[in-house]
This record gives sequence, structure tokens and C-alpha cells, in this order.
Amino acid sequence: MNSSEKQEVGPASCKRTKFLSLVLEPVQWLQMLSSQLHSSFIFGIVLVYGLCQGFSGSFFKVVTDYYWKDVQKVQPSTVQIYIGLYYLPWVMKPIWGIFTDAFPIKGYHRRPYFVIAGVLGLVSALIVALLGKLPIALALTCLIGITGGMAIADVVIDACIARNSIETRALAPDMQSLCAFCSGAGSLIGYSSSGFFIHHLGHQAIESVIFTMKGMCKSIKLPQVWKPSLYMFLSFAVSISTHEGQFYWATDPKAGPAFSQEFVGVIYALGAVASIIGVLIYHKTLKDYPYRNLLFFAQLLYGISGMLDLIFILRWNLALGIPDSFFVITEQCVSHIVSRLRWIPMIVLSTRLCPRGIEGTFFALLMCIDILGSLISKWGGGIVLHLLHVTRTDYRNLWLVILIRNVLRFATLGLIFLVPKGNHSNELIPMDLLRKNSDTITDDEGMRLLSINETNED
Repeated sequence: MNSSEKQEVGPASCKRTKFLSLVLEPVQWLQMLSSQLHSSFIFGIVLVYGLCQGFSGSFFKVVTDYYWKDVQKVQPSTVQIYIGLYYLPWVMKPIWGIFTDAFPIKGYHRRPYFVIAGVLGLVSALIVALLGKLPIALALTCLIGITGGMAIADVVIDACIARNSIETRALAPDMQSLCAFCSGAGSLIGYSSSGFFIHHLGHQAIESVIFTMKGMCKSIKLPQVWKPSLYMFLSFAVSISTHEGQFYWATDPKAGPAFSQEFVGVIYALGAVASIIGVLIYHKTLKDYPYRNLLFFAQLLYGISGMLDLIFILRWNLALGIPDSFFVITEQCVSHIVSRLRWIPMIVLSTRLCPRGIEGTFFALLMCIDILGSLISKWGGGIVLHLLHVTRTDYRNLWLVILIRNVLRFATLGLIFLVPKGNHSNELIPMDLLRKNSDTITDDEGMRLLSINETNED
């Protein structure tokens, strides 16, 4: 082998090594977390975020979009309102949190609620799948039941994540990165196959509740808690959602590019790949940056990326010689990466705002605030679509709806002062508050999904 061949092999070998390192990154997370946390906790993350929220959630998203469009034949503005109702079980997360923290079933705080969530989601899905076109009220109830199962399961695992984030704060970014990776990987599998399948196919409990409610009220009154919570709520609520209008337009054979069902699945699948890339970018380079700096630039990129939708709707991409298929895939990848870079720091910040002892309820409350913002975003988008007369057949004002959405995204930058300057290693709430709320907590459910009576059984 001559010297020139050796020079060519060297860089190629280096690139392969970097690629393998990137691919093996999730395995390294699992090994690292498994060495410090109980295996049942890691399995719970994979089950809830990977199978439930990732895989099942991706199927749910695509299937229900086509269900309302092709089976029920509902207007896009109405569908926006219906989809907003999906968020009701997520808004009720503090209630599910109270149940898991204050109402153990036969000594178990977590496991029975996993079973309840699974049964609720399965029964609701079977009704829609087996009966087909239902009365709209019944169909909506069943779809809300499916999201209810997801929400309850999410509360259970988030309680464990919040506890672990308190006890081992250095692992907080790693746990959230694993959650986001599992969700992205599950979404990738779900979206990849969705288009094809659619085309072819007691007293103490009362005291515990009172204690939990008092601790929650005391915590939320702290400025270092309510200010970032308010920012996260407004960052979701102000940015109205225009997804259904864009989906109807993109699949319309006359007004839009008329994407096929299979291609829609491919678009979402590539978006899931981009989400995973966003997780890796955060984990490798951004996790130690201050919350305020990171969220400011993430929100700025969020507004800029929204302009790609406007270019697509106005068909400026064709004027530039860029095909619709290439442009929409690029737009999806960019928006998903930016969304992950914006979302994960908020979750990490939320875990650092939870007082020990009521972490299940309080983290559920913070997620409820975020999801309530998303609900307002959905309904706000539906109202704007309706007011500007965007219908199944008339998309002339869709560009204006997207422009309004993008302006609102940039406006959120004016609220960044509400976010603390510290990072995940800093204390954000008083230590005495943590001790007072953890005095009555003696089990180790944050580390393992165990019964409160299991130590006695041993």
C-alpha cells in the first residue's frame, strides 16, 4: 500500500469510528444508567416513552388525522377543537399524580396504575378499531380514553424520573435524553409503518392528599418555580398550532401537493429520525448550558424554522427550483431537531423544580401546565383557522394563519427573563423545602418500581 492510499484510509476510518460512536451512544446511556439505577426503572422508561408514547402515539397521530378527514369527513377547524380535547387527560395529570402518591393499591404506588392505563387505552382503541364509523361523541370519547391511558402511564414513570433527578442530579440530563431517545425511536418505527397500515388496513389517604396539596401550593408560590412555569406555559400557548390546516392542504389533490398516505408516513418517520438527532445534539453539546441561554436560542430557532412552512405554503420553493418532497422533508427535519432542543431543557428544568416527597404530583402539575398550553395552542389554532375561513376546500388564507403563528413564536422571546440563569447542577428551590416534604417518605420508589411493603416481604 502506497502513502496516498494510507492517507485515504485514515480519514475514512476516523469517520467510521465517529459514526459507530454516535450509533452506540444510546447503548452507552443504558449501560451507564443501569449501573446506577434499578433495571425496572430503565424498563419503565423504555415501555412508556418508547412503546406507549413513541410507537403508539405516532400511530394514534396519523390514524386519527385520516379518521377525521376520510371517515368522519369533519372540517379542519373542527378537528383542531376535537384534538384539543385529547389533551384533557393530560391536563388532569395532577389528579393522576395525587392518586399515585396518596392512594397506593395493595401497597403499590406505581404498578397498578400501569395496569389501569393499559386497560383503558386498549379498550378504547378496540372500540374504534372494531366498530369503525361511530357517532362523533362516542368516537371522541374513545380517542380521549386512549390519550388518558397514555397520560396515566406518563405520570407514573415521570414520578420515578423526578425522584431520581432529585437524588442523583448529575443524571437528570441523561435520564431525559434517554426518555427523548426512546420516544423518538418509537415514533420512527410507528411513523415508518403507519402510512402502509392506513392504506392497507381512607383516612390516611385523605391526610396524604392534604399534605400533598399543601406542599404543592407552597412550592408553586415560590418565584423560582412559578416564573419558569409561566414561561413554559406561555411558550406553548402563544404559538398556535396550524397542523391540521397544513395536513389537509398537503394531502389535497387540487390545492396542495397531494402527498400520498405512504409518503406522509415517510415524512413523519424522517421527522422522528431528526428528533433523535436533536436529542444527541443536546446530550453531547448543550446539556450543561444555562437554561436561559439555551431556551432563548432554541425559541429563536423555533421562530425561524416556522418560516419554512410559510415558504412551502406560498410555493416559493418551486420558484427556487426545490421539489415539494425534498423541501417538506427538510422542513420536518429542521423543525423536529429544533423542537427537541427546545423541549428537553424544559423537562430537565421541571425536574429541578420538584420538591421531594410530592415529586409525582408536582411534576405532573408542571406537565399539566405545559399540556394546558398545548391545548390552548390547538384550540387557538382552530379558532384562527375558522376566523380566516380555512376549510377543507379553501386554503387561500392558510399562509396568513402560519404568518401569525410565526410572529407569536418570536414574541415569546420577550418572556425569557422568567427563566432562571442556572443549569441542572444548581439548586433552584430551598433545601429546607425538600427536607420538609420528604420527612414522611421512607421508600425508594424513585430508584425502583417497588411496593411500599416489599422491604417487609424480604
